[in-house]
Amino acid sequence: MAKKSKAKKSPTKNLWIKRLLVAAAAIIAGLLVYVVYYVFGPNTKAFGDSKFFYIRTGSTYGTVLEGLEEQGIIRSRLSFEVVATQLGYRDRVKAGKYKISRGMSNFEIVKLLRSGHQAPVNLTITKLRTKQDLVRKICANLEADSATFRALLSDQVYLRQFGLDTNTVMSAFLPNTYQFYWNTSAESAFKKIEKESDAFWNDTRKAAAQRLGLTPVQVIILASIVDEETNKNDEKPLISSVYLNRFRKGMRLQADPTVKFALQDFSIRRIREGHIAFESPYNTYQVTGLPPGPICTPSIKSIEAVLNTPETDYIYFCAKADFSGYHAFAASYAEHMKNAHAFHQALNARGI
Repeated sequence: MAKKSKAKKSPTKNLWIKRLLVAAAAIIAGLLVYVVYYVFGPNTKAFGDSKFFYIRTGSTYGTVLEGLEEQGIIRSRLSFEVVATQLGYRDRVKAGKYKISRGMSNFEIVKLLRSGHQAPVNLTITKLRTKQDLVRKICANLEADSATFRALLSDQVYLRQFGLDTNTVMSAFLPNTYQFYWNTSAESAFKKIEKESDAFWNDTRKAAAQRLGLTPVQVIILASIVDEETNKNDEKPLISSVYLNRFRKGMRLQADPTVKFALQDFSIRRIREGHIAFESPYNTYQVTGLPPGPICTPSIKSIEAVLNTPETDYIYFCAKADFSGYHAFAASYAEHMKNAHAFHQALNARGI
C-alpha cells in the first residue's frame, strides 16, 4: 500500500513565522543598538567645547556622581551608573582635574575618570609682594590647602633644609610658568618650585653673584628692590649699580620701595618723613645693608640686571621730572639735589 504524503504547511502559517523571525531579529538588533548607544553614545549636556571637572582628594563615588549632575556635565545619571558599575569605577575614584569634552560617552567619561589622566594646570607666577599674595595665587590654582601652605612658609625648621628662612623663602619663587596636577599637595608644590629655583642658579649665575660679592639670595633681594624701582629693563643695571655701590660703602640703601613694603602699603605715591620714620628691618632708611628678604618676586630680567651690574660711580638717583619712568643718576650729592629738586617741583605741580 502506498504511504500517505505529509501534509504541507499552509502559506499563511509560513508567512507569519517569517514575520515573527524578522520582528524578533529587529527587536534584538534594536536592543543591541540601544545598548551600544547607552554605553558609547554621547551623555553630556549642552555646554562649550569642553568643561573641567574637579574631584577633591578623599571624594567618594557618590560625591563624584552628584558633582557631574550639579555641574551640568552628564545628561543621564542612570546610564552613567550602569557603565560606571560595569567598569568598576565605584571603588576607583581618583582626585584631579579632568577635561570633559562635549559629546563624550559614558564609556569615555568613566574611562577617563578611572584612569586618573588629568588635565595639567599651568601656574604662572609673576610679581608677588607678600606671602599672602603667594598663598592666594597657588591655592587658587591648586587643591593645596592654604593653611598648610602658609604654615610651610612660616616653618623655620622645615625651610632650613633648603637653606631658607621665613624672610628669604620668597626668593625661591621665581616668576615662571610651572606645570602641576591640580591635586598636588602644598609641600609637593613648594618642593617642585624650590627645585626649579635651584636649577636656575647654575654655575654661571653663581659665579656672577660671587664676583659681585653676593649670595644668590642677596641677588634676589637686590633684584626685588630694582624691580620695584622701575619697569625699564634698559636702566635696571644702572639702578643696581647705585644700590650695590651704597651696599659696598656701608651706606644705607634708602630705597623707597622698602618703606612701602615695611608699611605694607603699596599705594603710596610719595615717600614722606612720617613713612621714613617707621621702624622695620625692611625700612632701608632705618637700617644699613639689604633687607632680610625680598620685597617682591623679581622678574628674571631684574635678576639678570643685578648679575650684570656695570661698574659706575653713581651713588644717587631719582625719577626724572618728565615722568617718563626713567631716572637721573648722580655721583655727587650736589648733583643729586639738583635732580631731586626738579622732580619735587614736578610732583608739587601735579598735586602729588
